[in-house]
Amino acid sequence: MRHAKSAYPPGVADHDRPLAPRGIREAALAGDWLRANAPAIDAVLCSTATRTRQTLAETGIDAPVRYSERLYGATAGTMIDEINGVADSVNTVLVLGHEPTMSEVAIGLAGSNGTDETAAQRISEKYPTSAIAVLTVAGAWKSVELGTAALIEFHVPR
Repeated sequence: MRHAKSAYPPGVADHDRPLAPRGIREAALAGDWLRANAPAIDAVLCSTATRTRQTLAETGIDAPVRYSERLYGATAGTMIDEINGVADSVNTVLVLGHEPTMSEVAIGLAGSNGTDETAAQRISEKYPTSAIAVLTVAGAWKSVELGTAALIEFHVPR
């Protein structure tokens, strides 16, 4: 999931930017959608940026969270490395991060087997704030790599 719409207050560093009112509303809609349409979330990987932390809080998702400085400004490889560190006991992980990494990871992980090509096309065109890419993986988190997942849905809560 990409963080919700952020504000741009003067004099505030990028890492510390809060959510805009629209972001607060859309993060709550994203949480509602996740609870209604995705498997129960067992763990969360979240960037340390204020807007990602606030997005998570507004979703109402109640799962153990690991905040990672590495997810702020991460490359796709760094994000996949963070995913590889998820415990085997976790069935569903929510990753909260930033663009362009979220779209690069979603498209990069999506293999040809089971991937919704329409969803992949939409992500390649634009990965808006609050958007959620749902991917499934077979096997352990430590074996996740490019092309090993199926992109099954892409939702933009509005």
